[in-house]
Amino acid sequence: MMHQNIARAAVCASVLACTLPAQAATFSDTSIGYRYGTEYAEPFNPKAVAKDIINFNHISGYKYGTNFFNIDLLSSDSVDPAGAGSSNGAQEVYVVYRNTVELEKLTGTSYAFGPVRGVGITGGFDYNTKNDAGYNSKKRMLVAGPTFMMDVHGFLNLSVLLLWESNAPYSTFSKVSTPRYNYDTHAMIGAAWGIPFSIGALPLSFEGFANFIDAKGKNESGGDTAAETNIDMQVMYDLSPALGVAPKSLKVGLEYQYWKNKFGNNSDGIAGPGAFAKTPMVRVEYHF
Repeated sequence: MMHQNIARAAVCASVLACTLPAQAATFSDTSIGYRYGTEYAEPFNPKAVAKDIINFNHISGYKYGTNFFNIDLLSSDSVDPAGAGSSNGAQEVYVVYRNTVELEKLTGTSYAFGPVRGVGITGGFDYNTKNDAGYNSKKRMLVAGPTFMMDVHGFLNLSVLLLWESNAPYSTFSKVSTPRYNYDTHAMIGAAWGIPFSIGALPLSFEGFANFIDAKGKNESGGDTAAETNIDMQVMYDLSPALGVAPKSLKVGLEYQYWKNKFGNNSDGIAGPGAFAKTPMVRVEYHF
């Protein structure tokens, strides 16, 4: 119940952050994006899955820090079915919210040292729901910990976070519903970056995130979980100047995801190769 109350409060905070008047934000960037790939992977499924993904992304600064909010709407092909015996692909919603309070802005004291330009405290949540045949994930996760903002061209943030994760899956094969199960509290080292660069006259950027997540104890079936490595990176081309529209409003590019032991499932165990995603994608974003 406490996790549910905190998650509801975080959802309310994220909605409020995304609807603040423009003059209240020190900066703001909102985008709608689409990406597609044919080599997605799902634990316990040995076949490659094709997915269409639509996402809404918002990042903004305010007096004491930054807000980040992202919603992915994922549609699988029939290889990842929506229920036992279904010929339709599964549907998934995955939501991420992070708020980082920068200590220098809060206290007026500089926390810069070496290559670090500032230190913040990050909190937030992950939320997902999926209607696939085998698992029907209902992930809920709270996160908190320090973030180190590196002094680079563009941005590079490094975070050390504690994760409080639970799930309450339902199998349409066995018709078994699992009561909400809390994994062990575990740690994550995360990086997020956006580094602009150019090749000749081509305006490009290297963007993405990398999460190294510790094992989270036993799963809801009593099996051991495994440590995860999830790296998602893309090179984006700013198409805006060629179209005569505002800079950075339309980007296209190539993306690659490397996700070993997806969601803590051991790819060398019964979860099989579906727990090890190596996925190239195409990506397009419209920023407004």
